[in-house]
Amino acid sequence: MKKIICFTLLLSFSLLNAQGNSQLKVTESAVFKDEISVDMSVLAMHTTSSGKTGLLRANKNDFLVDVFDKQLTKIFSKVVESNKKESFDGYVSYGDEIKYITVLSPSKRERIVYCNTFNIENKTHSKKELFKADVEKGGLFTGRNKRGTNVAISPNGKYIAIATDNIKKNLNSYKVHVFDSETLRLVFEKSYQEDADNYFEPNDLFIDNNATVYPLGKLFFSGKSQKKEGNANYEFVLNKLSKDTYESLKISLEKELLISSLAINYYENKLNLVGFYSNERAGNIKGGCNFEINTATFSVISTKNSVLPKDVYDDLYGDAKAERNDKKKKELRSFYVDYIIRDDNGNTFLLAEEFFITQTYVATGMNGGGYWTDNYHYDDILILKFDKTGAINWGRSIFKRANSPSYNAFLKDDKLHVLLNSGKNLTEKQDGRTKVSKGWFESSALYDFTYSVNGEVEYNKIQDNKGNNFYVPFFGTFNNNIFIMMSDGVRKKQFMILE
Repeated sequence: MKKIICFTLLLSFSLLNAQGNSQLKVTESAVFKDEISVDMSVLAMHTTSSGKTGLLRANKNDFLVDVFDKQLTKIFSKVVESNKKESFDGYVSYGDEIKYITVLSPSKRERIVYCNTFNIENKTHSKKELFKADVEKGGLFTGRNKRGTNVAISPNGKYIAIATDNIKKNLNSYKVHVFDSETLRLVFEKSYQEDADNYFEPNDLFIDNNATVYPLGKLFFSGKSQKKEGNANYEFVLNKLSKDTYESLKISLEKELLISSLAINYYENKLNLVGFYSNERAGNIKGGCNFEINTATFSVISTKNSVLPKDVYDDLYGDAKAERNDKKKKELRSFYVDYIIRDDNGNTFLLAEEFFITQTYVATGMNGGGYWTDNYHYDDILILKFDKTGAINWGRSIFKRANSPSYNAFLKDDKLHVLLNSGKNLTEKQDGRTKVSKGWFESSALYDFTYSVNGEVEYNKIQDNKGNNFYVPFFGTFNNNIFIMMSDGVRKKQFMILE
């Protein structure tokens, strides 16, 4: 029986020979130590123009800020005391600073919002109260998606916008505060989408160089269900708020077109609202959509929908099944947008990861008892490249299995790099798919999936992890044309630099 199993495995998998070395220059920093126990999660990381890197992390009670020099040697560290009732709610970075927002909940209904300024060059940290708010239902930032869209900074770094929910017992209402990023002086605050009946679900937030704010989201016709009588029970609304004006623009959807969420991308004084669409249910993906907005006239210039390219199905399902799924235009499920990347030619890259939760019953053996445990799945990755007209130029996917957030992406020299950890050797199945996963007894390796301008992929190994540091791409950052990520050591850590 064992011989049959081994023979079957040999037939099903063959070693993928197209693995090369990374095209990027790879270096590692000196080892550094944390003086206190700190969460692995990197809340923020930013590199200044002089090459210094600031790092923000947290443990259960406090925040930890560090500064590293050009060689990523630690030169400063500070523990910032916090309150157990204080939470991290987003950040922005620009120039020499990381500004992160925290919210204190001293009582059930009272909220105090702070801006913490971490100056990397000066190695200073300060904290200022921005505003107070009363909440009746939920919190200040309910309904946000996992991308953290409650805070934004203008492209020139002069203004910061914070969008909050202001839902009362008999009124749905939403508010934006705009601050001068240097002085943190309030420029203006304004409510929008006030309605007793209709619920607004925020999707994204953008603020331009003139302090004009664009909150984007779904406005539901009745209740909060996605569909009603087979059609969308909502319309997308782009709001435009300045100190003296307020406008809203309805984004008309075709009949039977369902969109889970849209994200804002800004280019040449135009806003592009990009996302995925479905004909079956919101959250499914049949293709990509793009709404181009002229900010001056505040009107929709063009609307474009493009079905998923066949390459997406080939990467996920293999030859025969991909042919059938492409013919049927089978819809993908449970994908959430992680990265929106724009190049200098007006092209937009949209990357999303499949995420879902299953439950497993664990028997304890005590009088037949047991308990249910949640299993988190971070699986396949979808990659779409939109050209400057909003049409899909190419699409690919990565057939992947993981139980935690596992990848990162950046654009360098017109090539898209997707970094992730997998088994030591990628394997190609007989149906043509390349599966990214790690076997039970297999060691792991760090890979750089490099996509050309036309979507052709190279599988480049950066390192075998056995005997080396295990680096976590998900918590990395791309600044000044350099990608930096940290190892997962408990007290001793290193950085890997890709350039």
